[in-house]
Amino acid sequence: MHRRLIHKSYQCPALLEYLFVHLGVIVGLAGPVGMIKTHDMRDWAQRQQYCHDYFGHQQPMWKDFFWQIFCDIKLTQPPTFNIETCVTQNNTYRWMEKTWMLQQLPLALLLFWLGGMPWVVWGICVRVSISIIGHWLIGYFAHNHGQRNWHVNHAHIQGYNVPFAALLTMGESYHNNHHAFPGSANFALEKGQLDIGWLVLKKMETLGLVWDLVLPKHLPKRDELQRINL
Repeated sequence: MHRRLIHKSYQCPALLEYLFVHLGVIVGLAGPVGMIKTHDMRDWAQRQQYCHDYFGHQQPMWKDFFWQIFCDIKLTQPPTFNIETCVTQNNTYRWMEKTWMLQQLPLALLLFWLGGMPWVVWGICVRVSISIIGHWLIGYFAHNHGQRNWHVNHAHIQGYNVPFAALLTMGESYHNNHHAFPGSANFALEKGQLDIGWLVLKKMETLGLVWDLVLPKHLPKRDELQRINL
């Protein structure tokens, strides 16, 4: 969902894209438009010469947890984001945005039919809670601790690769690589790194389900990008 909806790093049929986005929605963070806005705001803030600690995960861990899970930040002069009309004018995405919480309901009914309330509690409540806290935890580490091969000059916040979470996040925890090449469909750019998400996309490419996979070599050169730790 992240690599397709937000970064357009590969192409696929509309129905497959809707499925991926639905799976992203039921993680429990937001609807498709909400996720794009949150992602773009954070990325924009981190690329500035000064970034508020809320967007950069720069407070102590316990405080950042409270901020991210229970609080929101309101800017007096927020930037304007022009989300593509292929999202904002898409009836499917507009419906997903309006009903993003209700999209747990079909899965909840299936789980109740299979195993009653215990299955609903574990399959909906516990799963969503773990997913949201896990999303924060990886985000905290990915902006504070880990290994870097790339530095983005003039950006206040840098990304870090978090190898221990690579399998759990299907490669999404290679965040230094992502900061360097956000449009790449492959996050595992160094020897010994494993991106399960990329391997899945490559297998789907052989089946004709996805195509035009973007790699760093396909992206425009960034003058502000500097290689380190050679």
